[in-house]
Amino acid sequence: MKGTLIILAFFAVGVMLGVSGELPANMISSDWSSYALYLLMFLAGVGIGADRKSWHVLRAMNLKIFLVPAGIIIGTLGGVTVVSVLLPALQLREVLAVGAGFGYYSLSSIFISRLHNDSLGVIALLSNILREILTLILVPLLVKYFGKLAGIASGGATSMDTTFPVISKYSGKDYAIISLFSGIVLTMLVPLLVTLILTIGK
Repeated sequence: MKGTLIILAFFAVGVMLGVSGELPANMISSDWSSYALYLLMFLAGVGIGADRKSWHVLRAMNLKIFLVPAGIIIGTLGGVTVVSVLLPALQLREVLAVGAGFGYYSLSSIFISRLHNDSLGVIALLSNILREILTLILVPLLVKYFGKLAGIASGGATSMDTTFPVISKYSGKDYAIISLFSGIVLTMLVPLLVTLILTIGK
């Protein structure tokens, strides 16, 4: 929760500074989001590549484990498709792009802002943060009523980091490996899926 609150605080400060008009003109006109995106992608790649335990898990597990992230992708995109009926102001591909963040709010929001517009980027940031927060709060209930994979599905990409401890606690150590694997796969797919959704049919 601490990391999420820090992100929200930085976002709020940025909004207030932008509204105030006190920032230098060159800072507003420069495309800083692109540089942030490049740095973020580099750091995400370093983190995934350096995690030897994660790569060992990928090699050791049966191929059936891929059904977990696949199910999360299908469920998430199917769910946001249904919700899009209630959001006439947004196109289907915009709603799908937000859903394709799978809880990875920092990366998906920057991608969406860069590829589409800042307004949708803000929606992606807030909705994916909400997904993470609800997972942290509701995992005990999700596991109790829907099974041990429910917390992993709810966490999406965050099941490899921020929501991993609570998922491991309530689903058990056997499911912790599945949680880690699913989070890694979804994290790697976020840039690809968001880009494809926003560029195809544009």
